[in-house]
Amino acid sequence: MKNWINRFHARLDAWGEKLCEKEIRIPVDLTVGILFFLFALAILFVMPQQVIVSEKDVVNGRAFPTLLMVVMMICCGMLIVKELYKLFTKQPLNWKVINLQTELKALAILTILVITYLLCRFTDLFVVGAVFCCLGFLVYFRCKKPSYYVITITLAVVIWACFRFVLNVEF
Repeated sequence: MKNWINRFHARLDAWGEKLCEKEIRIPVDLTVGILFFLFALAILFVMPQQVIVSEKDVVNGRAFPTLLMVVMMICCGMLIVKELYKLFTKQPLNWKVINLQTELKALAILTILVITYLLCRFTDLFVVGAVFCCLGFLVYFRCKKPSYYVITITLAVVIWACFRFVLNVEF
């Protein structure tokens, strides 16, 4: 088992060395303008299913979010036009360099957190998600001391038990 873990860590290190050199350059303002325009459009698209309106209300629950999304789309449109003008007139754009290794590390952490949430949500047991989160982060950060695993799992279970059985909080 230890040999397998060492090989796995060696493979991750090799990938990390390759990814350390890989970078992506993106025009920040143009990319953000397009992404948030699409986000506002998606919000406007799903709002009728999410917010039910009444015929007798003068101002309903959709008024402010709709106004906000329209203003956001106008601002994003202006930003996109400005950046396209810069692009066509060969003026310098604002670029951002993204390191793939850093972003994949952040994605791994986000994945652990999302799986933790899903475990809590579908099992209705906070303790299952807490134990997974503890184990996930200890494995991700390559903790080799067994006592750390015992301590964090014990604390997660004890905290859950205190809330559940002493304070009668169900989560």
